[in-house]
Amino acid sequence: MNNPTAHAAHLRHARVSEPGRIYLITCVTQQRQPLFGDWHCGRLLAQVLNEENKRASTLAYVIMPDHLHWLIQLQDNATLGGLMRSVKSVSSWRINRHLQRRGSIWQTGYQDRALSEEDDLVATARHVVAKPLRVGLVKRIGDYPLWDAAWL
Repeated sequence: MNNPTAHAAHLRHARVSEPGRIYLITCVTQQRQPLFGDWHCGRLLAQVLNEENKRASTLAYVIMPDHLHWLIQLQDNATLGGLMRSVKSVSSWRINRHLQRRGSIWQTGYQDRALSEEDDLVATARHVVAKPLRVGLVKRIGDYPLWDAAWL
């Protein structure tokens, strides 16, 4: 059985946010719609991520056709919940306007993993941006347009 919302119950809704901590966040489109197969929609989301620089420093991201992986360092006075509410709200409004539609863009909730000091940050960023290569969307990372990393 391939239910696109089967894992939605595993997404936590309440969490602890630590300013200065590095997090890997994953969020998924509603019913895993491949909205970001439309590169313009993906670019709209990338703009929103870059605009959140007061709440989070973007270290790396990749926007897959139906989900986002975002490696960030949370800034002072920011919370993961506030950050994700803002990203989802603003990106939904912009993408819906572009597509001339209404409705949910994102599934409720998101996954996050706080990185520890022992985690290799650069290796984690490489793993994030290499996702399109691993799943066979491209033959070279540079061929995929919807990623960025602070080290480039």
